[in-house]
Amino acid sequence: MKRHERMNALLELLGQRGSLEVEEAATALEVSAATMRRDMDALAEQQLLTRTRGGAVLSAVTYDLPIRYKRGHHTAAKEALARTAAAMVERGSVIGLSGGTTTTEIARALATRADLAEPGPQPHLTIVTNALNIANELAVRPQIKTVLTGGVAHSRTFELTGPYSELMLRQVSVDLAFIGANGMDPQTGATVHDEAEARINGLMAERAERAVVVTDSSKVGVRCFARIGGAEVFSTFLTDTGIPGPVRREFEERGLRVVLAEEGPTEAGDKGDSKQAGNGRVLG
Repeated sequence: MKRHERMNALLELLGQRGSLEVEEAATALEVSAATMRRDMDALAEQQLLTRTRGGAVLSAVTYDLPIRYKRGHHTAAKEALARTAAAMVERGSVIGLSGGTTTTEIARALATRADLAEPGPQPHLTIVTNALNIANELAVRPQIKTVLTGGVAHSRTFELTGPYSELMLRQVSVDLAFIGANGMDPQTGATVHDEAEARINGLMAERAERAVVVTDSSKVGVRCFARIGGAEVFSTFLTDTGIPGPVRREFEERGLRVVLAEEGPTEAGDKGDSKQAGNGRVLG
């Protein structure tokens, strides 16, 4: 296990238990106690945990782990979501992307889609995002026009928020927006940990002709602090096949079209309004 993978696993284990002893964590992750102490010290320096005598406890600021530590979570499901989302996008569209690990995977899937990478005098796609990391990856792609909102950078999610972001978003129109969430509940809708991010994500969805909330099934049934919205904001919920059937039907009853992303290769260029969106099954 590589060091960043081990740190991911340590943070996830700590999130489940709240506190860990060095020996306990070392045994769980199959490393030496000395290695575990070094990992804990490194994460403590980044304020992702708090060191105690003999171990560590969950830090008060780890409610939203940085993207670099969440990248390894539910990777296969997020890649499937990204392929299905990319297949919904038409060439020449204006696409909105919020911040987050899943939307970052969507950006990568779009950047590598063959028809969007073809040389040409004009960009084949415009992407509007408030995520610094997404803009950084797309800025080197000449066939994609990247529009970054202004605002104040969030140190953990790399998202820009605040009045400057709002001012910019109110001046643009988006064809299709993909909005990530930390929680997705049938009654509450999409939620995130931070109220400023919720406001910008909701505004991006409102500026879109069609808005899709996208998250893997591990977030289904989870309610976080700040609400983005439900069927009054989003037309579609894109998730993976791990969502329980009764919960899926409850989303449908509340007015959301549910698209299930299935693992495997996806045909680029399919449209999300069809009954088959790449390898995603449209329900409802």
